[in-house]
Amino acid sequence: MTPDELFGLRGKVAVVTGATGRLGQVMAEALTGAGATVWLVGRDQSKLDALAAKLDCRAARCDVTVDDDVAALGETLRREGGRLDVLVHNAHVGRGGSLRSARPADYLAAADLALAAFQRLLDATRDLLVAAAADSSPAVIAVASMYGVVSPKPHLYATPEGGNPPYYGAVKAGLIQLARYAAVELGPAGVRVNCVTPGAFPGGGGDPDLLARLGRQTPLGRVGDPLEIATSVLYLASPRSSYVTGANVVVDGGWTAW
Repeated sequence: MTPDELFGLRGKVAVVTGATGRLGQVMAEALTGAGATVWLVGRDQSKLDALAAKLDCRAARCDVTVDDDVAALGETLRREGGRLDVLVHNAHVGRGGSLRSARPADYLAAADLALAAFQRLLDATRDLLVAAAADSSPAVIAVASMYGVVSPKPHLYATPEGGNPPYYGAVKAGLIQLARYAAVELGPAGVRVNCVTPGAFPGGGGDPDLLARLGRQTPLGRVGDPLEIATSVLYLASPRSSYVTGANVVVDGGWTAW
């Protein structure tokens, strides 16, 4: 079989939230390369437009923490073809912090972006995903984090406030479990729900010394290449993973294996 026969998504429609982020861009590019019509979702219209022009995608400004925005996204999808085969929930905000500096409002904001937004997206697109099951194997993919599985190692960071904050890991752990709940509820309708859990990946302007320290914590001795996440998302999005649901695919170079 050719790669297109194995993982092709021609005629399919995909949505990627957090699309202009470091991992969202490569996910969107992989889905587009497989033939899908990809909607890039984010809060910055200018960044969305620039990326859409580069990847030959479509842009939809949407703040996934705003009910009306997400409802409008669902209406746009119904109006512009009425189909959705792949939903990638990748929206997040990266910042440092510690238990000492975290405040209750930080936990609420993080939960809104990771958990409540996932619910909003499913509410707005459930009918489209279920309809796609008539001739496809629609997939919902939640992007979590290795820090939803294990705690950060404080000694790797230069300062306590430079580490990964506790509310981030807490809500990512919740997202992994929420994906399981959704897989069980939506499975009878033919909709698959899985989670991808990235390890350490480089970001724009990342500290090379920190990346080196993080990389040495993995059995493979390095941080990941964003393309190594994109291929995992492409597999879960494709019909070739049609018997995979409720899974958490960990892509972390073995970080959580020891």
